[in-house]
Formats: sequence, C-alpha cells, structure tokens
Amino acid sequence: MQLHGQPYTRREIEARVGRIEQIGGIRRLALTEGNEAGSSVLSVRTGAGLAFDVMPDKGLDISSASFGGGSLSWQSANGDVHPSHYDDQGLGWLRTASGGLLMTCGLISAGSPSQVDGRSYGLHGRAHHTPARQVVAEGWWEGDEYEMRIAGTVEETSMFGGHLRLRREIRCKLGENRVTIRDVVENAGFKACPHMMLYHVNFGYPLLTEQSRIDFSDGGKVVPREAEVPVEGYNSWNAPDPEYAERVYYHELAEQAGGKASVTIHQPDFPIAAAHSAPIDVKLSWNTDTLPKLVQWKMPGAGVHALGIEPSNCDVEGMEMERQRGSLVMLEPGASLTYELELTIS
Repeated sequence: MQLHGQPYTRREIEARVGRIEQIGGIRRLALTEGNEAGSSVLSVRTGAGLAFDVMPDKGLDISSASFGGGSLSWQSANGDVHPSHYDDQGLGWLRTASGGLLMTCGLISAGSPSQVDGRSYGLHGRAHHTPARQVVAEGWWEGDEYEMRIAGTVEETSMFGGHLRLRREIRCKLGENRVTIRDVVENAGFKACPHMMLYHVNFGYPLLTEQSRIDFSDGGKVVPREAEVPVEGYNSWNAPDPEYAERVYYHELAEQAGGKASVTIHQPDFPIAAAHSAPIDVKLSWNTDTLPKLVQWKMPGAGVHALGIEPSNCDVEGMEMERQRGSLVMLEPGASLTYELELTIS
C-alpha cells in the first residue's frame, strides 16, 4: 500500500503500530444526548486524510466528512437526529434531515410531497430515516492492502403497499482518499412498485468558498427549475447571503465513455492544517445507466450554505408529476437495479 507517499508491506505497517486503528479503520460509536440520543455511528478513517461517519440508523447514509481535518460536507442545524423523531408527512423531513455528505432520497418516492392514488408521500421519501438491518462493519488485509467495508439492508415496506429492499455496501482502503457506494434495490413484493431514487450529496465550507469552482463534465444543457432563475453562476459559489433563494438546476447528461458522469469541485486554498492550505479536487462520479439525471441544488444562504449534487432517476417535483410525464420508474416484482457512486479527493 501507499501511505503518506511511501510504499509499505503489511508487516512493515504492523511493525509500526500497536493496532491498525492507530492510523485508520472503523470504530462503532453512539450519540447520547438531545434528539441525537440513541443514534449509532460507524466512524471511518482511511489514514490518508479522508474521514467520514456512516449512520446505520439513518439508512447507512454518510453524515460528516472531512479531509485533513477540514470539512467537505454541509451539516444541517438538525444534527444527526434519531429517526424516531421523523415526521413523514408533508415537509416534515426538513426537521430531521441531517445534511452530511449523503442523504438517500427514496426508495419509493423522492422530491416534493405528493398525493397519489389516495396515498400521501412526504418530501424525499423515507430512506434517510429508515434504520438498517444486518449491518456489517469490517476491515481486513488483502495481501498488502487493508480493505474496509460497511454493508447492510434498508427496507421500505407497507401492508398492501410496496416492498423495496436496498442492500448497500460502502468500501474504502487504508491509504486512499476514495470511497465507493454500491446499492442494489430489489422489489421484494409481488406487484410493480414505483421507485424514485436520488442521492442528495451535500458539500459545504471550507470546501466551498468564493474561490471554488464546480466543473460539470457532462457537457449537457443546464435548465433552471424555475424559468425566472438565471443559468449564469450555476458553476460558481457565493458568500453567505441571508436573502438568497435556493436555486435548482437540471443537467441534461451527455453520453460519457463507459456510462459514467462526474462533477468536480476545485478549491485552490483548502485548509489542510493550522496555517497551511493546498489546492484540492473533490470528484463525485456515478453510473448513468441507472442514474441518468442530475439535479443541482445551489443554496449559498446563511446557515443553510450548501451545494447539493444529486444524481437520480427522477426530477424533484414529486411522484404525481413524474407519473404525469410518463417518466416514473416502476420496478417489477423480483427485479432489481444497481447504483454505483464514487467520491475521490486529490
């Protein structure tokens, strides 16, 4: 493996530490106060600068993420609220959404609240507030590489309703600033079920400053959700503005080699340590076969100061609008879809 710019064998690393968690690995933690009490945390360090917290009680989503001690993600004022406080009606999601690097929106519905066939679907669906089962957190040597893996199952079910099962796997290696997410969503029921999936990936300060630039490699057309919103400025960042109104852009993804699309955030002056900074690139890439759409949420407000890069299989006007357009994905009984995303820091 490469660690701190030097090649090492397994035994050379083991000779230098009492246990591998000295330099990286996974630790199980628990939050104990306020409305976060009872939430479990899987804290991951790669030993190369990247660290992040996976939340088993919130769909194995990723909360805080940092590089070299500097935050990459945006955290909402709510904190890592335990899912028992979740209100699934209307806009209740906003009171318990954690922010963080990843909030999964789905599995049956995503986007704006909807009423469909007598059923009520709240904002962004239930996945972010559904505890995972069969959670595995492990690290092991594969030759001279130390692998880390977190996996589990998240289900959205209802009597006389849908039954979708998500199997999530998050992987990284010691010495690398890269994390991969592989999800398989299966219809475990016996009727076709709506399936809306959106990966709400949230970046924040100090990765985002007025110096930061956002590079969309898709090269496709950019369309604001609201006609009165200008396209100009979608790829730059602003100072905090309490009066800023959120902007949502739809990106029409162009064909990419290998069926991949990516977005890269360039920060020329990222704080790595006290009184030191360096340029970094943070790149999110994903498989467009199953995530053919990209939603961008630009919100450089005060407090809510976040950029959402949101690969998806839907827009964000809700299930009823998706159905009217004829674009609602229906997952047949026993069928499954695979989603793959990767985050790299260089």
